[in-house]
Amino acid sequence: MTRSTLKSNPVVFFNITIDGEDAGRIIMELFAHIVPKTAENFRALCTREKGFGYLQSVFHRIIPGFMCQGGDITNQDGTGGKSIYEKMFEDECFEVRHTGPGLLSMANRGRDTNNSQFFITLKKAEQLDFKHVAFGFIKEGMDVVRRIGELGAKDGKPTKTITISDCGQIK
Repeated sequence: MTRSTLKSNPVVFFNITIDGEDAGRIIMELFAHIVPKTAENFRALCTREKGFGYLQSVFHRIIPGFMCQGGDITNQDGTGGKSIYEKMFEDECFEVRHTGPGLLSMANRGRDTNNSQFFITLKKAEQLDFKHVAFGFIKEGMDVVRRIGELGAKDGKPTKTITISDCGQIK
């Protein structure tokens, strides 16, 4: 999918379980018109079309009132991750700011170190602007995100196992 052929932004989903019980669906729209490479990485990890992706990965870091982080598809603990580009990839741009809850953004270890890890904001987080590439937003299921956000601690360790039990692309 290239920017020139994109007719609309992709819409993807996560089905979530908490300790094995269905917790609902999160539907996300990706800003392919602003950050096409970042959006394509996330979309392809949702569909697993490269042979790997978010299916059965967990939210490994949750800071109540701030953010929910997941996407470590290799180690499940925040130390790993893998992009569809074989290596970490660069920050495309910082046009989208962390202006409120429900923004999807890339987790990283510094400049140009994006892989599969992402987070969802639970509040405005200006301190993340120009450090993390925001690439989408929660279209539906913010109630599920808020529920996930209640299952963390100040140190970020989840109190329950939050799993992406299914994922894919809607459009």
